[in-house]
Formats: sequence, C-alpha cells, structure tokens
Amino acid sequence: ADLAAFLALHDYGLTVIGLPKTIDNDVYPIRQSLGAWTAAEHGARYFRNVVAEHNANPRMLIIHEVMGRNCGWLTAATAADYRKLLDREEYVPGLGLSRANLDVHAVFIPEMAIDLAAEAARLKAVMDKHDNVNIFISEGAGVEAIIAEMQAKGQEVPRDAFGHVKLDAINPGKWFGEQFAKMLGAEKVLVQKSGYYARAAAANPDDLRLIKSCTDLAVECALRREGGVIGHDEDRGGVLRAIEFPRIKGGKPFDIATPWFRDLLAGIGQPEGVKVHVAH
Repeated sequence: ADLAAFLALHDYGLTVIGLPKTIDNDVYPIRQSLGAWTAAEHGARYFRNVVAEHNANPRMLIIHEVMGRNCGWLTAATAADYRKLLDREEYVPGLGLSRANLDVHAVFIPEMAIDLAAEAARLKAVMDKHDNVNIFISEGAGVEAIIAEMQAKGQEVPRDAFGHVKLDAINPGKWFGEQFAKMLGAEKVLVQKSGYYARAAAANPDDLRLIKSCTDLAVECALRREGGVIGHDEDRGGVLRAIEFPRIKGGKPFDIATPWFRDLLAGIGQPEGVKVHVAH
C-alpha cells in the first residue's frame, strides 16, 4: 500500500498488485488468505505425531501452541482439521488405542474468554478418566493475563521494535501449562509448537486452487492497470477482485460464532466463552 501511494504521489506509471499471504487469516476485508488452509492441515498432522506421547507418562498434559497473535482462526482450523484426521482412523480401546486419548479436549483463542477455574474442573474430570489432556492454544491467547501477572511481580514485559509483546519470550503455552498442571494434577507437561513446520509447508490442493484463481486475476488486473490486493472481498459479497489498498489492514479477529467452530466446541464438550474484543 505504501509503495502504491508513493508511486502515485510521484507520478510513476507503475501498477502495484498484492497477494494476501498470512497463515493467521486476519486481513480485512479478505475472506481467505493464501497459505492458511495449508498451515491448518500441517499443524494437525504435526500434532498427530506429538500426541503419540500421551501414554509416555501418567497424567500427561499436552499443549499444542499454534501461531496467531491476535487471531484464533488458525488454532481453531487446526483443531478442526485434526479431528477430521481422527475421524478417518480406527481404534482398539482394549489395547490402549482410544480416540478419547488422542482427541482435542480444549481450544483456547484470543477472541474467547477463558474461565480458568471452570475449565480446570472440566479438564480434571477428563484427566481422571483418560489419564491425559490435550489442549490447543493460540499463541495470543491469555496474553493480557500473563502480562498482568508479570507486572504484578515487577517483571519487565519484553517487546519488539514495534511495541508488540514478544510472544516467544513470554511463552503462553508454557504459562498455560504451569497453570493447568497444578489444577489438573498433571505429572508431566509437554508443550509443542507447530509454528514454522506448518508455516513452511508446501501449498495443499485447496490453497493451490485459491492461489491460481488469485494469480490469474492478478495478471488480468495488471494488464488493465488496475492495482490493489487480490482477494475475495467480504464487503462486496465475497467477489474475487483487486481490493483498494487503503481498505487493506491486518488484525481481523476470528468470529467465534462461526458454525464450524461452534460444532467443534460442542464436539469436545467445551462451553462457548464470552466474546473478547482483540486489539491489533
């Protein structure tokens, strides 16, 4: 957007075309950003391997931390894709191969409030029954609570050059692990991050189709000298078009009222939390 504005200001006859590539899927007003579907699929595959550790120790708590500073779409989509993987598998509970041990037991995202006490009580029942608990958490979930705790202890909150909290430094997954370990009586906590593994994956078929439709239109727009960011414009009925640069911005929150997310929560027995306003 800045490049397009600079070129226009100085009368350069160049057309700027952008493509929305962020696995967070948090760009206004674009419905689906390139690579997000792929990241969700590979994050699910990643956890399918990690969860094999569920019986390596009694009362195991496994936390899957997923990328997403201010948007929980990727965490939610990864959990949904993971459960689809489980749908295709066969189980032998008598031999310790039970879906209940592999399933997602909780999903925590920035856009939904977390009642730690209530969730701890619910998840302790899961732990007591199945001997392990698996939690999917967005790296941006619970950040305000972590910051408040650090400040109360007089600790400095690490920030980057843009003033953003350094999520890798405050480590939300570890913090949640410590909180729930005590309340669930976990004997071992395993925190794993699918981040770069998922982000670096080659595009899957769904993304390849999206990429082709976007790049085909990008070439057409360039030939007729129409600049903008290519994407399905949610403010214009979802039409694929070159969206005007001034209308593009990050920080689009995930809508927790999305039907498939509500189905996910219902499927794992997690109550829907109160909607939280997430500031970018």
